[in-house]
Amino acid sequence: MQISVSSTLTVYHDGQFWVGLAEHVEDGRYGVARIVFGAEPSNEEILQFVTSKWAKFAFFGDEATETIKPAKNPKRRVREAAKALKRPAVSTKAQQALAAQREAMKRESAQARSRRRVEKADARYEQRKLKRKQKHRGH
Repeated sequence: MQISVSSTLTVYHDGQFWVGLAEHVEDGRYGVARIVFGAEPSNEEILQFVTSKWAKFAFFGDEATETIKPAKNPKRRVREAAKALKRPAVSTKAQQALAAQREAMKRESAQARSRRRVEKADARYEQRKLKRKQKHRGH
């Protein structure tokens, strides 16, 4: 059984912070994660981040994707690398995965908010019932 793993970390400045975009493909499953570094990270900080925290990182998204076999011709690999450097820092697939993650988090927080609101209303109702019962107890 052969396992194919590919990971890339792209560090870019989004106008306010330095952000890392980690893309991970393992067994045809694509995952993405966004890391906010804040100040511009040095090469040593990036290396330390990759060596210490990469294994614990939770990648969002489990979409199946086709993996691209690297070309055997070294000149073609150089051309592909140059073309990849000319592309924008954030890929649309990564943007879509991050947008899906934001939507999932938004849905979860809305459900939690709704659940808290219902529980609060139930607690208020129970308190009113108890107060009414206390008023009429001695009569």
